[in-house]
Amino acid sequence: MFAYMKRGPGFYRQVLVLAAPIVLQNLITSTLAMADTFMVGMLGELPMAAVTLANIPLFVVQLFIFGVQSGSSVLASQYWGKQDLESINRVLGVAMWVAFLVSSAFAAVLLICPVQFLSFFGNQRDVIEVAAQYGRIAGMAYVFDALVMMYVAAYRSMERPQLGMYILVASMLVNTFLNWVLIFGKLGVPAMGVEGAALATLIARILELVIVAVHMARNDFFRVRLGLLLRPGADMARRFLRYGGMVVCNETMWGLGTSVFPTIMGHMAGSTEILAAYTIAGNVEKICMVVAFGIAATGSIIIGREIGAGRQDQLYGTGLALNTLAVLGGTILGALLLLFVVFVAPVWVFPLFKLSPGAESVATMMITAMALYMPLKDFNSVNVVGVLRGGGDVKASTIIDIGPLWLCAIPYAAFCGLILKTSVFWVYMAFPLEQVVKCFIGVWRLRSGKWVKDLTSPAGT
Repeated sequence: MFAYMKRGPGFYRQVLVLAAPIVLQNLITSTLAMADTFMVGMLGELPMAAVTLANIPLFVVQLFIFGVQSGSSVLASQYWGKQDLESINRVLGVAMWVAFLVSSAFAAVLLICPVQFLSFFGNQRDVIEVAAQYGRIAGMAYVFDALVMMYVAAYRSMERPQLGMYILVASMLVNTFLNWVLIFGKLGVPAMGVEGAALATLIARILELVIVAVHMARNDFFRVRLGLLLRPGADMARRFLRYGGMVVCNETMWGLGTSVFPTIMGHMAGSTEILAAYTIAGNVEKICMVVAFGIAATGSIIIGREIGAGRQDQLYGTGLALNTLAVLGGTILGALLLLFVVFVAPVWVFPLFKLSPGAESVATMMITAMALYMPLKDFNSVNVVGVLRGGGDVKASTIIDIGPLWLCAIPYAAFCGLILKTSVFWVYMAFPLEQVVKCFIGVWRLRSGKWVKDLTSPAGT
């Protein structure tokens, strides 16, 4: 039954070597993001709810950046299989231009009219005003982040994921230290509250870009050609728009859809407690998802490389093996998460964030539900993002990823939260509903075998 798990020699070692730096990078990022939330949470529920509100549009920007990053990786990994470094330069150039222009537009809106813009996502004036203080500074940070992530994506596609880990570790350590200094006013610096958290993020992102600039100038593995970066060419722009554009659409629409949930919660009774709990649960989920994201990124690299090199006969078994690893990892993490919410969170975590009893109850419910559907969520993440998208099946993976979200989960959550005005429990059930629908469609597409496509060929077939 599990004969497909017997892969070729060195397969699992290769998965481990590629996935470990990505998992570690995401784990450090998520853990330090949790530390950021803790520091802001020490200021009270209102500042934490405000940062959550400000992060709704910023999360969409982040997802757009991730979409451009993923879209460029799909193309770059197949070009890497062909050892076509010139085309990888062109892919990097298109990705940088797209990510820079869109992130700059969002930063400008948050800088010029933050209160008006953030009013779309919440209805409590005091929360919105504090969120605006954070958003107008933090928005600029994503302009620098956009450029850095494209460079990291190119290296990851060429089986060099360690670079991103080194950059993110340095950045997040600086970010956390500056949070402590600027939020609370340490080392003679005046306390800046949520503005200090945003400024720390901005400084850390500038540091990332400096590291990338130095690396570009000094490395010999992949020589960046500035001419190709600035003028990648119309042919590559069209190819990126055709294939990478679907991935960008996927992540952006997924980000917009995911942002609808806290927006719905922000318009419910007791929204401050609900948003504070949602922030805690969201950070816990980010930590738990690092394994699935690592396997998905690794799967995309391996499958894309094999397609580019013309070795496609074993890809179905490879996809099954990667998906099975995801389910096993999700099952273990789900069990650990149940232990965490029962024995650890009530004693150590919730008191640190100064949550009210109502917020603690909501956070416990969210984390418990998350633990139960974690194996399914990990499977879907690896199957859609790693296997199907890595195989070049960008249109189908986009439909599978955002269809259940927009057609099932969001209408259900809006109906429960805004029309029936149920408790937040029934609204949160939209998350497992999405995963169940996505699983059925994803398995059908995987078994069809129609997801293997060479995007670098003249016809893209």
